[in-house]
Amino acid sequence: MDPKGTIIFTTVGRPHYGFDIFSLKLNHHHSGKLLITPEDEHGLTDSTGINFNAQFIDHLPHHSIVFVSERSGSPTVYQTHPDQLPVPLPSISHSLFHDRPILKNNRLYFISAHEKPDQPFKSWSALYSTNIDHNSTSRFIRLTPYGAVDYSPAISLSGNFIAVASYGSRSWGGEFHDLHTDIVVFKESDPSTRIVVSDHGGWPTWCGESTIYFHRQADDGWWSVFQVTLPENFEDSELPKAAPVRVTPPGVHCFTPAAFQDGKRIAVATRRKGNSYRHVEIFDVESNTFYPATALVNPSLHHYNPFVSSDSMFLGYHRFRGESTRGESRIPHLDPVLSPVKDLRMLRLNGAFPSSSPDGDLIAFNQDFDVNGGLKVVKSDGSKRWTLIKGRLSFSNSWGPTEKHVIYTSIGPIFESVKATVQIARVSFHPGNLNGDSEEIACDVKILTREETGNNAFPSCSPDGKSIVFRSGRSGYKNLYIIDAVSGEFDGGRIHQLTEGPWIDTMPSWSPKGDIIAFSSNRHNPGNVDAFSIYLVKPDGSDLKRVCVAGPEGSSDVDRERINHVCFSPDGEWLLFSANFGGVTAEPVSWPNQFQPYGDLYVARLDGTGLRRLTWNGYENGTPAWHTGSELDLGRLSMGHEAGDKLRGQFEDPLWISCDI
Repeated sequence: MDPKGTIIFTTVGRPHYGFDIFSLKLNHHHSGKLLITPEDEHGLTDSTGINFNAQFIDHLPHHSIVFVSERSGSPTVYQTHPDQLPVPLPSISHSLFHDRPILKNNRLYFISAHEKPDQPFKSWSALYSTNIDHNSTSRFIRLTPYGAVDYSPAISLSGNFIAVASYGSRSWGGEFHDLHTDIVVFKESDPSTRIVVSDHGGWPTWCGESTIYFHRQADDGWWSVFQVTLPENFEDSELPKAAPVRVTPPGVHCFTPAAFQDGKRIAVATRRKGNSYRHVEIFDVESNTFYPATALVNPSLHHYNPFVSSDSMFLGYHRFRGESTRGESRIPHLDPVLSPVKDLRMLRLNGAFPSSSPDGDLIAFNQDFDVNGGLKVVKSDGSKRWTLIKGRLSFSNSWGPTEKHVIYTSIGPIFESVKATVQIARVSFHPGNLNGDSEEIACDVKILTREETGNNAFPSCSPDGKSIVFRSGRSGYKNLYIIDAVSGEFDGGRIHQLTEGPWIDTMPSWSPKGDIIAFSSNRHNPGNVDAFSIYLVKPDGSDLKRVCVAGPEGSSDVDRERINHVCFSPDGEWLLFSANFGGVTAEPVSWPNQFQPYGDLYVARLDGTGLRRLTWNGYENGTPAWHTGSELDLGRLSMGHEAGDKLRGQFEDPLWISCDI
């Protein structure tokens, strides 16, 4: 049987994006300098959901675009015309990921990730096309060979040729800063004959039929735009690859180029020294001159993935829509996401480390992990939220299964060494306090671990409510321990070391029956702090075994597993976790910061069989939990403007893009 119920999880940054698509009319001074004012910027989407990665539709009026929107619970392709509401275009109904759409000669091209590759640690992303003629039945054609991976398509001016950033058929190497894809070109009429025109490149864009610009990280560390010019007979597969020419200079990061058809300019997203925002600029390839564009209009906002009109009159991009929008202006506490499993529901939480109360009426979570971090509780219909701990760092929660108003959490900084002071706390509050108007609820915080024992975190309560299993670095290594759920290490409470060894055992989860504890560990390869697998152990320390999900034990695939945040389904039959099996779904440099853009959610049975992928996108998805109590009715979630946080666009550009080279 398939898993059932409701899964609650977090996505790094995503709730804060508030992306809409905008255009700028390009007015030029005779010197070439852009004359742009805020009045030249026009919104092209309706501030519903997040909207991104657009292209102008050549044969339609200006401001007609095809784009991706997540308004329906997963990335789907839409088109919109001036003063009209967006309408969905033909899409693959069972695909939960569509990206980089292009509408050319009445054909729609896009990336989808619905077909499983032939082995783990490969991206599912591939290029597809379909005819959008309303008089024909939509038929989707896969243009990427089976076994290969393609990203970021671009279509030549005539529509005869397609360029992609291709990872080929090799297994994902684990990188995500720079994917080291190749620029591959093929005829639209013959997608099986593919020609690598340049090693190491991403995000291609055509100028005419023979010039391709693309980005990659240069040897000096600066992301730069390169150009390759194809000879007239470049369809000859024996043709040697042309040497790409670097176009943009070092000293400024340039990525996601979009070529003007005049052959003289490219639009690029940039990151400059002294500026923490990504902006779109116009680069004149003849004079080697940058002309600022979006910085003249919105200097303190990130702008992503430019695109240009065929007549070179308009520049497009997506950005945070702003706080004064007429559309969606708040982040809901809980947001439904489409699920690939019929009887399994998915909820994205505006926070991390969710844990449900025994009756399922409330959800405990952590809003963030900075100085304002703490512990909060939200109603499971998303209608109201309260703060229990404020002004203290807190992460990873476990609601006491037998006590409706007791939550266990970690007090202290996350991602710290074994010696950092992090303590397990028992947080209790009075149920009557939830009936008042106050958003801050008085609670009692009882510390269960001794301060001198260092880093104690990731508590999980036994189903009888008597014990807590957690990870501690008190021995110099991070292993698992069990303490009394009320007394902890104090007042005669005992502590029992469950696992021991020079490796990392972490993120434990107690099974609903109380007979098994699941956890993540690198004990099979202690020298690799990036490879974690699932392990199961009985509470008395016996019957320790590894759950091999990606392949048989000892295989190269299973030893590449990076599995975190494992937990049990309410019936104890399934394990839910985040993992790296699906590689990278989209070029990470084109997104805001994601620490692990290969982090997707999966379920598997306790023996590792029945693996099902639950999420597909360019984000990092993690800290999942199965909702307890009765089945949630997602149709009754509180999605109105009265609940949720004000949308302020508080997210960062990738932290690994440094201008201090």
